[in-house]
Amino acid sequence: MKNWGDGVIVRHPDTSTIREIAKHASIPIINAMSSDHHPCEILSDLYSISQMKENYRELKYTYVGPASNICKSWASVSKVMDLDYHHVCAKEHELNADLRNYKFYSDLESTLVNSDVILTDSLPAELQTKEYIEQYQITTSRMELTRSDSLLNPCPPFFRNEEVSEEVISSDYFVGYGFKKNLIYLQQAVILYCCGINIE
Repeated sequence: MKNWGDGVIVRHPDTSTIREIAKHASIPIINAMSSDHHPCEILSDLYSISQMKENYRELKYTYVGPASNICKSWASVSKVMDLDYHHVCAKEHELNADLRNYKFYSDLESTLVNSDVILTDSLPAELQTKEYIEQYQITTSRMELTRSDSLLNPCPPFFRNEEVSEEVISSDYFVGYGFKKNLIYLQQAVILYCCGINIE
């Protein structure tokens, strides 16, 4: 592959396949998404949060939903950066992780009270039920339970009236569209870094 490029950006469902490629490659292999991880997306979101919140490393991050690749990637970055990371969803859908700063809850409202950044991902088919959505959907009234100046950052594609209500997308809490403008810049920075290019 090195004959045709300086690096390879891979999207593959199996993270172990991406690791296997990297093990045999002499050029950078960048994980653009797998079923277990979505690192560039989360780095971009965290960068965007840092531009809005100078104390971003002191905030409480609450992910609402089952343990998707977004949930796992937030757990990974929380471990590296020592972020206060909380996870809310129905029992038996939690993240199977032994992380010092990870806490799991099944009650949404009580967890939102001390939260600064609310994170979501689209729901898998088995959880697109009326019962689950009523219990865990992020609405404007639920965002009002959070700390002042809190943010709602759903990972696209987000679906109105499933993991997030339609009206909360129009609220001041919602940062979903604005954050995506930084994604291309973050990805460019990752490529430059991995290729050893110093832009200073």
